[in-house]
Amino acid sequence: MAPLRSAAERLAVKNLTVAFGTRVIQRELTFSIRQGSIYAIMGGSGCGKSTVLKAMVGLLRPAAGTIVVDGEDYWAAGEARRAAISRRFGVLFQSGALWSSMNVAENVALPLQMFTSLAPDAIAVLVQLKLSFVGLASAAGSMPAELSGGMRKRAALARALALDPEILFFDEPSAGLDPITSNRLDELIQELSKGLGATVVIVSHELPSLFGICDDGVFLDAETGTALAHGSPQALRDTCDHPTVRAFMERGRI
Repeated sequence: MAPLRSAAERLAVKNLTVAFGTRVIQRELTFSIRQGSIYAIMGGSGCGKSTVLKAMVGLLRPAAGTIVVDGEDYWAAGEARRAAISRRFGVLFQSGALWSSMNVAENVALPLQMFTSLAPDAIAVLVQLKLSFVGLASAAGSMPAELSGGMRKRAALARALALDPEILFFDEPSAGLDPITSNRLDELIQELSKGLGATVVIVSHELPSLFGICDDGVFLDAETGTALAHGSPQALRDTCDHPTVRAFMERGRI
């Protein structure tokens, strides 16, 4: 029998500690993410945001604690079961992580070739749909090196969407993008959440994006190595009285 959980809860992090060897990066983190939420993992550079994300998507085994996906303890599951759960994830890494030897369409097709039994013609149709969604239908034959930074991010997003994931993870999606391109990516993320019902987790310290699209979140601190506050970026900016959080969030006050 699956563990009892809130009907609205999609992900839960419980007493999580992440470390590299004996060096603890973040400790005793506990937070939950609602179905359909756009959830921010916030904090300054070096606080361990991306490290926590790696534990959540299965790339780094936690030193302690649990990560629960739809009521199931991810890291307590066997390797095959973890792989099955991970196929419900879509991940956009900061660099995009496109294969440089493949064109855009081939990059997007790769998950479909690896994890489905679809015929090549069906895969080609799905690839074109994903590229059309992110505004790159005309770039299918382009190589990653021929794309701008924003186009590479969108191509990587199309690949992350290939298997119709239920949960999307973004690691610094706006890093290196100009304000207009960053805003377009934010709009795509909102479309995924509202239009497709995806749950989104975003690692970022870019305040315009955080304030613009995120409805909940957790603030991580490098000095103490744990969470200082929970809530939406707007709520933390307007009501949190912790000096570290306030100093960080006040940078985004208009």
